[in-house]
Amino acid sequence: MLIAPEHKLYISPQSILIIQLGDIGDVIWSIPTFRALKASFPEALLSVVTRKPYGDFLLDDPSISKVFQISDIWQQVKLMLHIRRERFDLLFDLRADDRGTVVTFISGAKMKCALHYPGRFWRDKAFTHLLQEAPPRERFYGAAEQSLRIVRGFGIKEITYMPQIIVVEETRKKAVELLAAHGVAPGSFWVSISPFSRWPYKEWGMDKWREVALFVWHQYRMPAIIVGSKEEQSRAEKLIAGATSPMINLTGRTNLRELAALLKMSKLHMGVDSAPPHVAAAVGTRNLTVYGPTDWRDWVLPDPQNHVVSTDMSCSPCYQKGCDGRGISRCLDNLSADKVIDALQTMEDSIVV
Repeated sequence: MLIAPEHKLYISPQSILIIQLGDIGDVIWSIPTFRALKASFPEALLSVVTRKPYGDFLLDDPSISKVFQISDIWQQVKLMLHIRRERFDLLFDLRADDRGTVVTFISGAKMKCALHYPGRFWRDKAFTHLLQEAPPRERFYGAAEQSLRIVRGFGIKEITYMPQIIVVEETRKKAVELLAAHGVAPGSFWVSISPFSRWPYKEWGMDKWREVALFVWHQYRMPAIIVGSKEEQSRAEKLIAGATSPMINLTGRTNLRELAALLKMSKLHMGVDSAPPHVAAAVGTRNLTVYGPTDWRDWVLPDPQNHVVSTDMSCSPCYQKGCDGRGISRCLDNLSADKVIDALQTMEDSIVV
């Protein structure tokens, strides 16, 4: 294996495999890397490995030839054998993930590239070329940089920092039908809210979301559509039960592609640090995200489309899973609804119909 601050690609690949086994946000913010590789090698067939079902966002992307999705261990074995038969010329692993290392080792790709992580010698042996990074001179913003920096070290130039999820007409129609079934007429205006996270320490209070939704209804006459996973349905019902403005519960009623289509039609998306704000950004919908213990700079580009509301507490971001072992973040508890409403008013030009 070769470890260096930069490398030259010594092949002209006809087939490229990218391994991205992170969460939804990681997959979405790797799309600029997929675009960069395709632009550099337009004739090459580009394939991506993700966790299931996160690769669904890529299924309608014409620049991606194949999407391999890993679920259980037996499916993973079959997948790796399939990947080996593909005989890829070039492979990039975008994370320090054990499963990605195993896929790399078995792949048989001619040139296998990744970021070097000191002390992980067993992982190094799976790759032919490892990028040894110099400490950054300045703070990079946005999650796209996490993967772009890897391919940049191999001479690949970025063409955009913003991801784009492709929404095809068939999926859009399904989202329109779902809205119509819940009383939302085609062409009407509404906002979407993702108030929940699988990590409770990232959540904001239900009463505050009700207050924000009420402001949006009074000010702009737009109802709020609640989106999220099937596991969040009962909590969404509880949120709606205490609301004094129109709310519609669509949690668990879409697959990932339909969620993208739904958010593309939303006038504005609001949420906590979770998957839907990344989806909204990638379909071009303006969004406002509430951050507490995590650092928005790790994910969000400083862009008028992506507005952030965060706490003023000096301890934030702390990356802790709640304060005092309670799984609840004091910084979010102390963040008022008024602060989010003030932010909405600064975004009014994009909200007013």
